[in-house]
Amino acid sequence: MDLALTDAPTREQIQAAQQLLMSAESAGHGVELLHWHHYADGQVARTVLIEAGTYLAGAAHLTEHLCICAGDLTVWTDGGCTRLTGYNVLTSLPGAERIGYAHSDTWFTTIHTNPDNCRDERELERRLVEHPERLQCNRFALPAAPPMEALQ
Repeated sequence: MDLALTDAPTREQIQAAQQLLMSAESAGHGVELLHWHHYADGQVARTVLIEAGTYLAGAAHLTEHLCICAGDLTVWTDGGCTRLTGYNVLTSLPGAERIGYAHSDTWFTTIHTNPDNCRDERELERRLVEHPERLQCNRFALPAAPPMEALQ
């Protein structure tokens, strides 16, 4: 699939690409992303493994948070296009929408505050994501992810 995004796409182009990906998924061309949640006092992190050759639409979050990317991922936002290679720590602003393409297997982790130490994944999604129903884990019936150690 070629989304033909420019180096500086508009928000409307990002949203059109997201719709194209959702349509392809509805037609049976989607991929399942394994995901894990990690907890520490007052914090929650969510990690996804993006396999090489995968396009994906990132979820717009409600809060500013940190992201860690390890791998090789091109990311398009309305702020431009960036290729993240190796290990990167980034700040994501509320409402940021993005499209990504993994050139190699890539681990992507978002880190959020969790003041009451909630461990209910659906409740956390409601608190942290603009449209939790759009999260891929809510569109696919995914089996439980294997322990991370099993994939290393």
